[in-house]
Amino acid sequence: MTQKKEHQITATIITLNEERNIGRCIDALLPVADEIIVLDAFSTDRTPAICKAKGVRFEQRKWQGYSASKNYLNSLATHNYIFSVDADEAPDSKLQSALLAIKKEGLEGIYAVNRLTNYCGAWIKHSGWYPDIKTRIFPRDNSRWEGQYVHEELVVDGNPQPQLLPGHLHHFSYYNFEEHRARADKYSRLTAQKMAASGKKASAIKPYLSALGRWISMYLIKKGILDGRMGWHIARISALSNILKYKELRRLNHEQSAT
Repeated sequence: MTQKKEHQITATIITLNEERNIGRCIDALLPVADEIIVLDAFSTDRTPAICKAKGVRFEQRKWQGYSASKNYLNSLATHNYIFSVDADEAPDSKLQSALLAIKKEGLEGIYAVNRLTNYCGAWIKHSGWYPDIKTRIFPRDNSRWEGQYVHEELVVDGNPQPQLLPGHLHHFSYYNFEEHRARADKYSRLTAQKMAASGKKASAIKPYLSALGRWISMYLIKKGILDGRMGWHIARISALSNILKYKELRRLNHEQSAT
């Protein structure tokens, strides 16, 4: 039996204190989404006011983690097709046109987009950050997010091959280097927890060997040098956070050994 094609999309966004990003994100989604739902983890800034002023559906729920939050958000959608967007992202005009085109002809299968990251005011074309292909448009009924700690993964029944849409999903990542370091360190700690839970261990020299390898990979092999000053900082901060990740893993290993 031929699957019925869909012509409507629900855009979903999770937020926590995203007042500087959420307005831009919603404005870019309004021309292409038939419904926009924001799931907010009780922001204390102007995020709720901005969302309500723009007329999107706004829900609040205690933070349960990325996968659980996104799965709950998908369950709220009126339409079967989901366009999952982060608050610091926005489709460019070419991607908007592509979305309108697939809606007109009918959506089926899953679709990927290419993220282009703006880092401290500069567009990053190397450093392992581009191209950055993400599956973001998918049917709600046979898809789910998985992953307990960090970097949630979309799982679609049957593992279909995504169709890459033209254009870019602009990603306004960090506004300064301090933000990047804080976020990278947060993910490093979460990753260390995941590694420790799976029984992985690290030697005393591992933090430094890993950091050197990360810097060489990002700045030289993946041509971060072509991103200029920003490429240097991306590689530097990534290397430093790798040191933290393995030091944290060693700390957790010692805690486990002591119990």
